[in-house]
Amino acid sequence: MNQKTREALELVKRRCEQIDQSLLNEDVMTDIKKVMQFNKERSNLTGLYDVYQEFLLTENSINDARDLLENEKDPEMREFAKIQLEESNHRLTEIEKEIELLLVPKDPNDEKNVIIEIRGAAGGDEANIFAGDLYRMYMRYAEKNNWKIKTMAENISEAGGYSLVSFIIKGNKVFSKMKFEAGAHRVQRVPKTESKGRIQTSTATVVVLPEVSDVEVIIKQSDLRIDTYRASGAGGQHVNTTDSAVRVTHIPTGIVSSSQDGRSQHDNKDIAMTMLRAKIYEAELEKKREAESKLRKSAGSGDRSEKIRTYNFPDNRVTDHRIGMSINKLDRFLEGDMEEIISELLNNEKKEKISEQFDE
Repeated sequence: MNQKTREALELVKRRCEQIDQSLLNEDVMTDIKKVMQFNKERSNLTGLYDVYQEFLLTENSINDARDLLENEKDPEMREFAKIQLEESNHRLTEIEKEIELLLVPKDPNDEKNVIIEIRGAAGGDEANIFAGDLYRMYMRYAEKNNWKIKTMAENISEAGGYSLVSFIIKGNKVFSKMKFEAGAHRVQRVPKTESKGRIQTSTATVVVLPEVSDVEVIIKQSDLRIDTYRASGAGGQHVNTTDSAVRVTHIPTGIVSSSQDGRSQHDNKDIAMTMLRAKIYEAELEKKREAESKLRKSAGSGDRSEKIRTYNFPDNRVTDHRIGMSINKLDRFLEGDMEEIISELLNNEKKEKISEQFDE
């Protein structure tokens, strides 16, 4: 372990000890907010602290074994020391790898809820039907993770599915897993609309945005233009004769957000503002990524050449092109059994971040 890493771990160790001591203080114990803050910070540091403690114990075990080998003449004790040294050295290597992973910078958005927008793209009616399949898949995945999902807006296609559907998913570390869904998704199958049984390729695009609070993104009222209009067209669940639909424009950036599926103008304004904050936040993040030359793949135009994943129905196969992984479980994947691929995407993300650290 290099000196820089050890110094960082010593800081973690000292901070955990300080927090533990503070939590024993009577003034702190009677302040619920402080207790919650300390416990949250301690929880975030616990993994590193525990592994570092084991590292120090293993290091001591190695030193004790070496001392025994240098000073002990009894053959049995020397053999015992050799075994202890070998086992401890092996465990120390494993611990260093664990520490390496724990020190990988975390995405600050990983703890957030997400707003997802799915659009049918290339492929006409079949693309819209596929967009509906993806929406259902994410609903199933959310259920398996005990997340809550709420539809924000939907434009239902006459042939089935959606030309657009947006929804919010709330739960534990939703963004950490759902962020990998951003991009163009390609489907290969015989469409319901195809009378001659020919396989067609269609796409739907998925945008994933972290939900942000009005504290994280402060929007001046003077920077907004708010227009109301009559909800209409396919997908408006509460179409009526009043101007309940809301369109909000952020004048400085030109970012627009709208909603017509809420039960009232007030609901639609809240939905539109939630989406607007997320879009402004994402735009600011994108500027930072560009400055650091670490651009994220965007959702793309929906062109068939831009894809992150392919859903091949004839072979019951789903392929994630970013990690070159294919599984012949498409039927289960569409029922929300996505964890196998998402876990591999998470592992790949960690590896890439570790590589970036070493490159620097």
